[in-house]
Amino acid sequence: MKEVQRQTRSYLMALFNGQGINPRTDLGQNFLIDVNLIEYVVRHAELGPADVALEVGSGTGGMTTFLAAEAAKVISIEIDPNMYRLASLATEGLHNVTLLNKDILKNKNNLDPDIVNLIRQQVASVPNGRLKLVANLPYSVATPVISNLMASDLPWKRMVVTIQWELGLKMAAEPGDSNYGALSVWMQSQSSVRILKKLGPKVFWPRPRVDSAIVSVWRDDKLASRIDDRAFFLDFVRKLFHHRRKLLRSVLVGMFRKQLEKTEIDSLLAELGMAGDIRAEQMEVAELIRLSNRFVQALGSSREILDETE
Repeated sequence: MKEVQRQTRSYLMALFNGQGINPRTDLGQNFLIDVNLIEYVVRHAELGPADVALEVGSGTGGMTTFLAAEAAKVISIEIDPNMYRLASLATEGLHNVTLLNKDILKNKNNLDPDIVNLIRQQVASVPNGRLKLVANLPYSVATPVISNLMASDLPWKRMVVTIQWELGLKMAAEPGDSNYGALSVWMQSQSSVRILKKLGPKVFWPRPRVDSAIVSVWRDDKLASRIDDRAFFLDFVRKLFHHRRKLLRSVLVGMFRKQLEKTEIDSLLAELGMAGDIRAEQMEVAELIRLSNRFVQALGSSREILDETE
């Protein structure tokens, strides 16, 4: 393993001063300065010779070198040219590391297709290859990175990431919880979500103004197999929770006003044994999947992006 420089606060401050640069708050740059926590994240990813580790937010390369020692290959992505330069120095000579100076997102709803193709190629080059997202995710992109990776057809198996504490609560929330929403449903419909550890601001430099969490997400294909149309389901729950406190029937009537009559929606709810006066925020993940699947059947080949309610 390449010798790792302990990424302490004093080390990073000296490094940045020497380079004449500062952390960029607009990119959510907060660096883990506790090497034990970096090791904790990597250890819980359970990397091995069949794994391609995906890191979003290389930073100075502090975690990248740990990933390279455990995984078959590492794809590390850094949008900031200054950080890319520092990470390149830290990973010099590590032949299983591919470092990219790019944005992983094409837009908020899509990963960059070139990066997706590279990931697919790297995974295919490893016998029984599988993908794991292991990263100290910048707060600004954590939600779209996680959600879009789950929506992709990439063979990801696990995510172990540091994210904002409130985002972790949303991912793991249950019905009736104020944090329960479309992201909770989307994540739990296809995976097992567990908050491993809560982190205070002092383990980062610069210190963020909020707490963070280390979260583990296990893919569960058996759960996902219940969903008849994943793209429709994602759009469906996003629209439902956009009006989370409105009555279910009212929201559905608005969403499908161009495709279905009110009486058809009433019949559909009655068939499923669901009351129209409940709210999306009260519904279990399995119930929402059943509801989505029934609308997929009712709409047939005519289903498309749903209308917003008025």
